[in-house]
Amino acid sequence: MKKMVIFIACLLVTINIFSASAMKNAQKPTTGNSGWLETRDGVRILHVSGSNYEMGYQHGSLLKEEVGQDIRAFLNYSHDSKEYLLSVWAQMQEYVPPEYIDEMHGMADGAEISFDDLAAANIEIIIGHIVACFGISAWGNATVDGQLYQTRSFDQPLDISDPQTGTLVHDNAVLIIRNPENGYASIAPSFAGSMHGGGGFNEQGIAVGQQALWSKDYSFHGAPGQIRVQEVLDHAATAQEAIDILISNKDVAWNFIVSDSKIPAGYVVEVTGNYSYVGSCDTSTESLSPFWSIPDVVRRTNFFIDPTLAGTQREKYDPSGLLSFLKLVKRTDVFFAVWRSYKVVSEGIERNYGKMDLNSTMKMMRACYSGKTDFLLHLIVVLAEGTSFNRAWNLWVANPETGDIVVCYAKGTSIAFENPVHYFNFYTLLNATPPYK
Repeated sequence: MKKMVIFIACLLVTINIFSASAMKNAQKPTTGNSGWLETRDGVRILHVSGSNYEMGYQHGSLLKEEVGQDIRAFLNYSHDSKEYLLSVWAQMQEYVPPEYIDEMHGMADGAEISFDDLAAANIEIIIGHIVACFGISAWGNATVDGQLYQTRSFDQPLDISDPQTGTLVHDNAVLIIRNPENGYASIAPSFAGSMHGGGGFNEQGIAVGQQALWSKDYSFHGAPGQIRVQEVLDHAATAQEAIDILISNKDVAWNFIVSDSKIPAGYVVEVTGNYSYVGSCDTSTESLSPFWSIPDVVRRTNFFIDPTLAGTQREKYDPSGLLSFLKLVKRTDVFFAVWRSYKVVSEGIERNYGKMDLNSTMKMMRACYSGKTDFLLHLIVVLAEGTSFNRAWNLWVANPETGDIVVCYAKGTSIAFENPVHYFNFYTLLNATPPYK
């Protein structure tokens, strides 16, 4: 009887040990059956799925080294202290949907880095004025087949590097295929440590691209712009739903290009801390001189066109004249350079009108954006070396209806539009399975 009691006691202890171990392991997010990495045509593709925490954990663990490098790089590049960046995050955090805070925690846990470091690095992207970018939406008569094509150039300085390894952030490029359990699947050219890279499109045919601006009218009492972009990709099934997300809960100064391939149509959304403007190609604001509208096309770079919002950004509405050029020469005002980029790309769109598709639009952007079609823009680009001006980390053109996307990435000192292009289909990647399944 005594031996039986001892046996049962030992059995219970063993069961408790295994139960505790099982519970501990059950609480750990798994990456093997959901998140995975692959390489196609030399491009790393990150697949994440599940809850927001799980997607963040998959991202952080599968790209652990790269996430750590990129977060250190942004913090090292910042002109602001980490303490200041965290004070801004503390103001904005209460406006961020909890699911994205969960995702950030998951990424920090998966990469084994500090959540504070991750949060501070994300704030640096917002307030560090290091993101430029250009966005286009074209459809109907502007395109070769009437379908909608969205374009985005994601511009940042090419010298943001990890102080420990010297790795450049843009060398940690990744194409993210995201399949949340509580939202829509999406694709986004990006880099390790970022959920979306400032734009992409989802399975509902909604595309979005984000451009940074400067304004005296800003607020830290709102969700960061990149979080609102992720909300659009995760939760918007219509252009109006996307617009509602982007003009609510505002933070600093941005403009966005939003497209709905189901209509098809594209829209411009301009926002500051207190103001917003929404328009399309037929909105009168788009034709205020020196700007002009192009039928079935909307486009934006780093200035506002709506007069109210423009007034929060620059003293002179028209950035195209001699005075603006002289201010650029004196380096007291950058808006002539921004204007020249807008003008040159717009003229490229007009030359390509009626023929826009994946290939022709990519070719047009690669030529115009680098200044190959305009000597003055080329000179400005050369003199702006070391800034983010027309320095693309990635450049992509997508047809959200078919899921086709063509993208090129920066590598080392080579800007994205100097490097080879890669073709993918979102739905093919979304339905792919890891080789071990």
